Amino acid sequence: MNQQVAKAIEALKVGGIVIFPTDTAFGIGCVIDNEEAVKRLFDIRKRPSTQATPVLVESIDMAREYLVDIPEHIEEKLMKKYWPGALTIVLECQAEKVPELVRGGTDTLGVRIPNHPVALEIIRNVGKPILGPSANFHGELTPYTFEDLNPELVKLVDLVVPGECSVREASTVIDCTVSPWKTIRQGATTVSDSNT
Repeated sequence: MNQQVAKAIEALKVGGIVIFPTDTAFGIGCVIDNEEAVKRLFDIRKRPSTQATPVLVESIDMAREYLVDIPEHIEEKLMKKYWPGALTIVLECQAEKVPELVRGGTDTLGVRIPNHPVALEIIRNVGKPILGPSANFHGELTPYTFEDLNPELVKLVDLVVPGECSVREASTVIDCTVSPWKTIRQGATTVSDSNT
């Protein structure tokens, strides 16, 4: 394990905020269950408290621990087909396990498995989901390369893990709390399957 990744894991475990590469873009994260860290992350990014933030997991089983229920057709047609990858799936969550800020005051959670070895290694070793919004101030451009990171943002976090983003495009976001499911944001992944 590289030294920066090891440091990132330790920082996250004690409530730190870390910038790290994913397949889509550089993310800024903290563990899902540390409310102080979550609040600090929102403050750092200047993100509106009503705007939910996506969460990164390393397996469907990890996602299952925070979701109310994963319908079989969602697991088969979306998760197993497009994960790991640039697809964020919104489902009803176990609200008591997920801070209100992460949920944006709703009872849903957007989750995905990133297709990136560094991100996956970090999540696996931290042992719980980490927040995964893009590493930028709210409303600014998404950073797809290390050079794109705003130096002012970098100063506010505990650690930055360098690396490459392979996809360099935002993830597609699909709301699976409705039937048929609905695309909220079209990004890097085109979902071709029928959703009935």
